[in-house]
Order: sequence, then structure tokens, then C-alpha cells
Amino acid sequence: MALHHHLLLLFPLLLILSVHPSLSLSCTPSDRSALLSFKSALSEQFHGVFSTWTGPNCCSGWYGVSCDPTVGRVAGISLRGETEDPLIAASGRPGLMSGRLSPDLCRLDRLSSLIVADWKQVSGPIPPCITSLRYLRILDLVGNQISGQMPPSIGNLRRLAVLNLADNRVSGPIPPSIVNLAGLMHLNLANNQISGEIPTDFGNLRMLSRALLGKNQISGRIPGSVSKMARLADLDLSNNRMSGWIPGSLGQMPVLSSLYLDNNGFSGRIPDSLLKSPGLSILNLSTNKLDGPIPDVFGPRSYYTLLDLSNNALTGHLPRTLTSAAYVGHLDMSRNHLCGQIPNGAPFDHLEAASFLSNDCLCGWPLTKKC
Repeated sequence: MALHHHLLLLFPLLLILSVHPSLSLSCTPSDRSALLSFKSALSEQFHGVFSTWTGPNCCSGWYGVSCDPTVGRVAGISLRGETEDPLIAASGRPGLMSGRLSPDLCRLDRLSSLIVADWKQVSGPIPPCITSLRYLRILDLVGNQISGQMPPSIGNLRRLAVLNLADNRVSGPIPPSIVNLAGLMHLNLANNQISGEIPTDFGNLRMLSRALLGKNQISGRIPGSVSKMARLADLDLSNNRMSGWIPGSLGQMPVLSSLYLDNNGFSGRIPDSLLKSPGLSILNLSTNKLDGPIPDVFGPRSYYTLLDLSNNALTGHLPRTLTSAAYVGHLDMSRNHLCGQIPNGAPFDHLEAASFLSNDCLCGWPLTKKC
């Protein structure tokens, strides 16, 4: 009975707190001040993103702001300019925001998530002090005009799980300290102006499942340590200035399913292990300097939704073991030095001539040249 009596007394209080969350959670004046400084460095005129940023309690009703209920501190900023966001979708027009990221963000020292994504005109550098935010788990600035280099001390963000700087104007090298991000699971630096080589100990990022570094100016070789990344499923190094041989150890990675190395300067032969890998379903090696024959090592466990070896210097015959593959969707062997008859049967019987054009002496269906 005593327990029942206490629950009856507690229920009205819980009801009040659920209806009026501001009574149970109120942000600190310093967090509110930091948010207003962050707001003052940005300009957004069409959607009223910052129209709710009024009043004393930034933990209640401020659009895109979330707080940690245990300490009453700002824990998240999530401002997305894409149409999937309810506020943006309701207006029927894409998000457009200009300005810069204020260093006053760094005063939000309990921040675990910072998302300022797809606003097109947010520019300027990433504040170097952002690496002091030791609780930060998500840093997502995709789709802006962020410039300058990544902070050299990015490795201080030991809890970081997501780093997304894609589609900006970030330049300079990948900081060597990035390999200290032991919990990093998603890395997207695609479509920037990043240069220099990938750190040799990049493979220390053992939790990484996606490494998207395409459309940059990265040079050098693929570090051998990459093959030690047991959780890496997607690796995109396309459209860079990389060179050297493709490590055969990439074909032995346990969960690698997509590998984009196209539009680089890779040379040498295609490793047998790469084409034998049972988990690899997307492999794009096009527009490189690869030579020698295509390894004839396919089998019943081969399952390719995309296999593109076009625009290289490959020689010899088409691999006949491709007819034993479980599935081959898009196949492109064009613009090489291949010869001989195109094998009969799947997947060759459902492909178009464009898959085999501009070779030295290929013949047979679907080409018009008879053998």
C-alpha cells in the first residue's frame, strides 16, 4: 500500500514534467549565449530556421537543438538543408544558408552531434577549436563551401563515429592524427580538394565501415595497412591521382563489397585475389594503366552488380569462367587490347556491344565482327 501511495503522489509530477519539459530541463546561460553567437554568424532567409531561437531556454522549442537531460547541456545541433527535412519540405524550396561556423561553437563543451548539412553557401574554415569537443560523435558538414584544411588535431576527437565533410572545398592533406579516431565508423571526404597521400597507418581505423575519398587530388599508393580493416565494406578512391600496383590483399578483406579505384594512375596487373573475392559485388578499375591478361578466376560464388575494367591496357582473351558466375549485371571491358571470341552464355548473352568496343580483335556476339 505504501508503494502504491507514493506512485499516486508521483504521477501528477510526472504528468507536469511531460507536458512542460522546460520545467525539468533548462539550458545554461553560457550554452544559450554560444548558440546565439553561432546563429549570428549565419544567414537563412527563406525557411525561418532560427525563428524559434528565442526565449531563455534553448533546450525547449529551439529548432534543431537537443539537450542532454541528465546535465541540462546542449548536446546536439541538427540543421539540414535537404528537402527530406520537414521544415524544408513544407516550404517546397531547397535550403540556402550563408555565413560561417563561429568558433563560439567550441563553448558547447558537451556537444555530441554537430550537423550543418546541405546549405550550399556556408563557407569559411572548420574552427580548429572544434577538436576540443571531447564528447563529439558526429561531425557532418556535407554540401557546403567549407574551405581550408582539416584541423591537424582532428585525432583528439576520440569519440568521433561519423566524419562527413563531402561536397565542400576542403584542401590540404589528410591529417596523420586521423588514425587516432579508433571509433570512427563512417568517413566521407569525397568531392573536395584534398591532396597528399593517405596516411600509411590508415588501417588503424579498425571500426571503419565506409571510407569515401573519391573526387579529390590524393596521390601516392594504397597503404598496405588498409587490408587490415576487417569491418571495411565500401572503399572509394576514384577520381584521384593515385598510382602504383593494386595490393592483392584487398581481395582478402572479409566484408569489402564495393571498391572504386577508377580514374587514377594504377598500373601493373589485376590481382587474382581481387576477382576471386566472393564478397566483392562492385569493382570499378576503369581508366587506369592496368596491363596483362584478365585473371580467369571467376566461379559460382562470384556475384557482381558492376564490374568495370574499361579503358586500360589489358590483353589476352575474355575470361571464360565468367559464364560460371552466379550473377554479373553491368560489365564493361571496352577500350583495352583484348582479342578472341566473346564466350557464349550468360552474362555475355545479355550485354550490349558497348561493353566490348574499342579492343584490338574481339569478335562474336554482340559485336558485328564475326570470328
